[in-house]
Amino acid sequence: MKQGQWNLTEWQRIFIGEVPGSFYIELLIRSAIIYILLMVSMRLMGKRMSGLMGRNELVAMVALAAAVGIPLTAPDRGVLPAFIIAFLVVYIERSISAIAYKNPKFDKYVYGSLDTLVKDSVMDFNAMKKVRVSRERLVAQLRSLGFKQLGSIKRVYLEANGVFTIVENEKPGAGLSILPTWDVEFNARLRQSDDIMVCQSCGTTKKKPFPEKTKCPNCKDVNWTAAVE
Repeated sequence: MKQGQWNLTEWQRIFIGEVPGSFYIELLIRSAIIYILLMVSMRLMGKRMSGLMGRNELVAMVALAAAVGIPLTAPDRGVLPAFIIAFLVVYIERSISAIAYKNPKFDKYVYGSLDTLVKDSVMDFNAMKKVRVSRERLVAQLRSLGFKQLGSIKRVYLEANGVFTIVENEKPGAGLSILPTWDVEFNARLRQSDDIMVCQSCGTTKKKPFPEKTKCPNCKDVNWTAAVE
């Protein structure tokens, strides 16, 4: 059909298309074949594909999706190209995994490494800038896990697969509140420290007294507030 012959009221063409009815029986067969192909491919690529995917697994998944999309719905395309592409994707992914297992440097280059975003209850802005994690995103992640202030956190790691890992302080201390500032009622429930101040930006703590507008040794901010427990 030429472009000028399109008609928006041709509901049969819109919903069924310009294929014979027998193609829909064929579509069931194609879907079953492609489904089995994907299941076998993911099984051969190992448990990482069924867990949290890293960059390498994500690339493999996108390649598989591109391989199976066209032969699944195009009646003039066979399924053999999908098998060839799937074989190459599985072979390349398994080869990369095997090399990475033997070579730690290659593993770090391909899969990445973890980064420490919080050290001893203080945010590391250099590390956060490197991995492009904003302060707002970090504190939102901590709040979602039930934390109200940084003093109860020893470390926050950003794993190579993008997952946050939090290590709590064995003895939580006073720290920076990570509750929204507009939630005055909830913030008022936290007990403020009498002698410890905290940098409003990164969470560095400092005992009173010290001159007003003192620069934070970590982030150079000059705004301090009472730490909370």
